[in-house]
Amino acid sequence: MGHRSAAEGHKVLVIAPYGRDAEAIVRLLRDQRYDAHACRDLEAAAAALNEHVGVVVLTEEATRMGSPGLRAALAAQPSWSDIPFILLAANRRRPGGGAEGMRANLPELTGNAIVLERPLGSTSLLTAVTSAMRSRQRQFETRDRMHELEMSRAALAASEEELRRIADSLPVLIAFVDRSGCYRFANRAYEDWLHIPAEQVVGHHVRDVLGEESYRVRRADIRRALSGETVRMEVVIPHPNGMPRDAEIRYLPRRTQKGEVDGFHVFGMDITDRKQTEKLLAERVAERTSALQTEMENRARAEAALLQSQKMEAVGQLTGGIAHDFNNMLTGVIGAMDIMKRRIAGGRYDDLDRFMDAATTSAQRAAALTARLLAFSRRQSLDTRPIEIDRLIGSLEQLLRRSIRENIALNIVPAAEPLWAETDANQLENAILNLTINARDAMPDGGQLTIETRVVDLDAAYVATRPDIEPGRYVVIAVSDTGVGMPPELLGKVFDPFFTTKPIGQGTGLGLSMVYGFVRQSGGQVRIHSQPGAGTTVSLYLRAVHAPREDEAAPATNVVAEGSGQTVLLVEDDSSVRLLVREVLEELSYETVEAEEPNAAIAILSSDRHIDLMVSDVGLPGMNGRQLAEVARQHRPELPILFVTGYAENAAIRAEFLGTNMAMITKPFAIQDLSGKIREMLG
Repeated sequence: MGHRSAAEGHKVLVIAPYGRDAEAIVRLLRDQRYDAHACRDLEAAAAALNEHVGVVVLTEEATRMGSPGLRAALAAQPSWSDIPFILLAANRRRPGGGAEGMRANLPELTGNAIVLERPLGSTSLLTAVTSAMRSRQRQFETRDRMHELEMSRAALAASEEELRRIADSLPVLIAFVDRSGCYRFANRAYEDWLHIPAEQVVGHHVRDVLGEESYRVRRADIRRALSGETVRMEVVIPHPNGMPRDAEIRYLPRRTQKGEVDGFHVFGMDITDRKQTEKLLAERVAERTSALQTEMENRARAEAALLQSQKMEAVGQLTGGIAHDFNNMLTGVIGAMDIMKRRIAGGRYDDLDRFMDAATTSAQRAAALTARLLAFSRRQSLDTRPIEIDRLIGSLEQLLRRSIRENIALNIVPAAEPLWAETDANQLENAILNLTINARDAMPDGGQLTIETRVVDLDAAYVATRPDIEPGRYVVIAVSDTGVGMPPELLGKVFDPFFTTKPIGQGTGLGLSMVYGFVRQSGGQVRIHSQPGAGTTVSLYLRAVHAPREDEAAPATNVVAEGSGQTVLLVEDDSSVRLLVREVLEELSYETVEAEEPNAAIAILSSDRHIDLMVSDVGLPGMNGRQLAEVARQHRPELPILFVTGYAENAAIRAEFLGTNMAMITKPFAIQDLSGKIREMLG
C-alpha cells in the first residue's frame, strides 16, 4: 500500500502564516494526490496531530510564533513515533539567518526535520515530502512489529505460566538438570515430595538437593543419562507422615540440534498404588494357582481313577479274548501229558508221538500269544539288523496269499530301488501278517489289498508338530485295503491295548498294539488313515540304513547239532527251567555245571575249572545276566556267553545289550535252536 493511501500517516499539515504560501503548497501537494491540509499556526497544527499525520511542512515565519502546545504534543508521542518536519527557510546572507539559523533552533522543536532553503522548485519539495512520508510509514511498520513482538512475549509468558501451572498441578516430579548437575527447572511437586520449595531447587546442584547419600547412589545413573542413555529406577521416598512411597524415576536425556546431550529431564511418578495392586494381584494369582493346582490334582486323581477303571475294563476284555485261547492251549498240553503218563504207566508206547506233537503245538501257540503281549508292552527282545524290506515282503507273498480269501486281490508294489531298514525281521513279518489279516477281515465282500514300499525324508519342520518321531530318512511300508473303513472316533483307539471291533472270543485286541509297540521300540512310528466305506491304510515308518557290504544272516537249520563233551556253565534261578535246560544240554553231549544264582556262578568262574561256554538267564536275583557277564569277562576274557531271556527290559534291543562273543536266545526255544546257537558260539 502506498504512503498516499495508507490508513495511517497519509496527511500533510502545511503551516505558512503569511501570504499565499500555504495555499500554493497545499495545491501542489493535492495535485500529486497527497491529503494536504493548511493550519493557520503551530497551535492549530498541534491540535491536528494524530496517527493520520505523516509529515508537517512549515515556513521559517511559523517557527517564530512559538507553540508550547506543539512541543507538548510532540513530547507525548509514543517511543516509536517521531513525526518528520520539513522546514522552509529564507535565504539570507547574514550569519545565523535563513537555513543556518533554523537548524540551530530545531532541537527546541523536533529532532526529525528536513531544512530546505527558499526559493525552491516544486520537485525539491515533492521529493522531500515523499521521503518524509516513507520515513513515517516505516515508523508505523516499526510500531506494528513492536506490537507483534509484545504480543508474542505476552503469549510466551502466558504459555510459560500455563505450563508452570500444569507442571505444578501434576502429581509428578518434573525437573531439568544441565550438564553441570544443576537444576534449571523444578515443579511444585518437589516441595511435596522432598519438602524443599521449588525456588530452592532451581540453580542448586543435585547433591545439595538430594543429599550426599542419595547423590552417591544415583551418581552412576546421572552419568548414564548425561551420556545419552535413558535411565529408569525405582526408589522409596517417604511421605511427610513417614509412610513409604514407591516411586519410579526416569532420566531422559535432552539433545541439542547438533545431537549433543545438554542435560536430562527428570520425571518421578508415585507407583505405590501400582505396587500394592501388583502385590494384591500376585497374591490372587498365587491363590488361583494353588486352586488350579488343587483342581488339577483332583482332576489327575479322577483321570487316574478313570484310567484304572479303563484298565480293569481292558483286562476284562482281555480275559474274554485270551483266557479262552490259553485254556485251550493248556488243555492241549496238560491233556496230552496226562494221556502219555497213563499210556507209559500201562506200557503202551504206540502212538505217543501224536500226543507229544499236540502238546508241542499248544505250547507254541501259547508262546506266540506271549510274544504278542511282550510286543505290545515293548519289552520283547529285538534282534535288529539291516533288512532289505522288499525282499522280506516278497518272501512272505505266498503266506499272505494263503491268509486272505479268493475274492481279495493282493498287489505288492515294491520301490524302484532296494530299501534297507534297521529292524527285527521276524517281528516285521509278524506285523505285516497281522495287518494283512486285519485288512482281510475289513473286506468281507472282497476287495483290493495293496502292500507298497517307499522312502521318505522327514525334516525338522515336519517333526516339529509330531514330537513322537525324529527327523531323518525312513522306509515306509503301507498296507492298504478297500474295506469298510473306520469312523474318526475309533481311529484314536485302534492302538489301545485290548481294543478290538471283533466279537468277544474272536480277537485279543493286541494285533495293532503289537505292531505299534514293535515299530516304536524300533525307533519308528505308525500312521493310520481311514474313512468309512473307503478303506484303511496303515503305514509303518522304519529307520532307513545303507545296505550292508555282505549278507551276514546265518541260514536257518532244523538239524540238531550235538556237542563233544564241552563244559557249559548253566546259570538259572528257576529250578524247573534249570532242570530242563540241563537235560537238554546233556542230551546234546555237553557236560553241565549248574549255578542257581550269580554269586555261585562267580565262585565257579574264579576257580580253575575249565569252562567252554556260559549259558545265563538275563533276569537273575540281585545281579542281572549282563552284569554277571561283565564279572565273568574279568576272570575269563574270551569266554563265550549265551543269554536266555523270556522277558527282560534291559535286553529289549539285542545289538545294544550284547557285547563281543555274546548271543541271545528267547524262551521258549526248540532244541535245534539251542543246539545251533551253542554250536555257532563254540565255532
